[in-house]
Amino acid sequence: MFVPLSALQALAPEIVLIFAASLAMVGSALRPSRVLWGSLALLACALAVGLLASVDAPSPPVDPLSLLVFDPLHTLFRWAGLLLGALVLLVAWRWAVPAYAGETFGSALVMAAGIMLVAGANELVLLFVALELVSIPTYVLLLLGRRDRAAGEASLKYFFLSLLSSVLLLYGLTLLYGLGGTTRLAGTDQVPGLRELLGGDLSSVAGPLKPLVPLAVVLLVAGLGFRLTVAPWQFYAPDVYQGTTSVNALLLAVAPKLVGVAALIRLLLVALPAGTGLVWQLALVLALVTMTLGNVAALWQRHLRRLMAYSAIAHGGYLLIGLAAAAAAASLQRPGMSGQAGEIPQVGISAATGGTAAMVLYVLVYGLATAGFFAALVHLGSLRREVQHVEELAGLARTDPLLAAAMAVLLLSLAGLPPLAGFWGKLQLFLSAVGQASADHPATPAIGRWFALLAMVGVLNAAIAAAYYLRVVAVMYFQPPVTPPTAEGGRLARLGTLGCAFLVLVLGAWPGGLMQLAMQAEQGLAMSQPAAAQHQTLGAAVPADRGVARPATSAIAEAHSAGN
Repeated sequence: MFVPLSALQALAPEIVLIFAASLAMVGSALRPSRVLWGSLALLACALAVGLLASVDAPSPPVDPLSLLVFDPLHTLFRWAGLLLGALVLLVAWRWAVPAYAGETFGSALVMAAGIMLVAGANELVLLFVALELVSIPTYVLLLLGRRDRAAGEASLKYFFLSLLSSVLLLYGLTLLYGLGGTTRLAGTDQVPGLRELLGGDLSSVAGPLKPLVPLAVVLLVAGLGFRLTVAPWQFYAPDVYQGTTSVNALLLAVAPKLVGVAALIRLLLVALPAGTGLVWQLALVLALVTMTLGNVAALWQRHLRRLMAYSAIAHGGYLLIGLAAAAAAASLQRPGMSGQAGEIPQVGISAATGGTAAMVLYVLVYGLATAGFFAALVHLGSLRREVQHVEELAGLARTDPLLAAAMAVLLLSLAGLPPLAGFWGKLQLFLSAVGQASADHPATPAIGRWFALLAMVGVLNAAIAAAYYLRVVAVMYFQPPVTPPTAEGGRLARLGTLGCAFLVLVLGAWPGGLMQLAMQAEQGLAMSQPAAAQHQTLGAAVPADRGVARPATSAIAEAHSAGN
């Protein structure tokens, strides 16, 4: 397939990251150097940021079968992937062994590029390959961590279970291809994708094949549920987090959740609108079980990384609240929404649900707080001995008051206390459930009662979560120091913690900008299709505030002004 020059220009940030990663991995075999390859990786991140900030709206490719969708969701996750990649480079600077520095920093860059590609994938094969661009570097980084028995066990557990989840996901993608006869997620009336072929009431699917739709949904949720640490695929997380390093735990807690949310949105809410009736039921039950299991189990944890593993499980359950709300709203709009000639069928995502926007908002603020906390653990530890137990943080407010304050802000944001960023994320998720509880569901009135239960259980779980987060804060502030941490993890890791805490405070005080960006990402999904198709079929009918190909800097500026 011919790739137009405009598409390559639009993907310049990802191309820079992949090129720098390849150069670092190959070059480190000839000249091992942490400073050289670390500097190259940071320079590549800075160049990618400049390209993403300065690039204008990508020119519509000539080929209507574009593999990528340049919509607001893609733009938002591109920035998130770059930010996470830069943070990992800072945190891993002191931890990286010079002999494997190229592999370490190169894997971080590949992971960032994978996150950026998953969010914009409009084709099943590209989506799967982009997901593996996140998974495979994670295997490498787990292998390059500690070399003891516990680390080896953690690496093997994650490796084999991740392979299993990839197999389940691949089977689900294969079923989608078999049902629709195309690997394109969203298309046009002239060049239809899965959204157009499998939308409505599944009338285009032959009778014997209809049972494959629920099977495809279950396999997709299973494959991506592993990345979100959703029950019953969460059991690996506590052991793996405890056995690996804090740097790797940061990656496992944030990167898979980012790509998991993006892939769930693209596959279940955009490409398979006919399956949303099952999606909301499955997501609602899994949300209830997952967040309760994670929060209750975390109450008894004294190991910091194990505690954060159960915290990651609970937050995976919170994210499913938004998925359930968005899928329930989408399932009500399927009948009779076929669209006119030249228009995009209005199936799947509705701009009024708020569930998708809540998911996007929450995963971003969660990732920010979690990454900052793990960066603090890296800074407080050393290559010989890491900070592992809650008691090791005793008296940190006296020995390092600035870092203790930053860690407290991050933990309280994870707990959802106002006015921090995490509060607004949880609020939007709960409001999306309340919206479905109060919505009119004439065919199935029980939906409202289920979502009311979901909202109440979510609020109760938020109260439970506050207990173990506040316990860590209390240890830092109200217990006398016993053995101060070595704090040999590097100043860059400390800088990463302070930067994340600052962003959490800013987004908590002025949440309107990020909320507006998340809502734009949801609204763009109702019209998302390849850039060329949008240009050809929509033309001037697309409102300026819902255009799918605007400069990232303009979108951020407009959202910031709207939030203020």
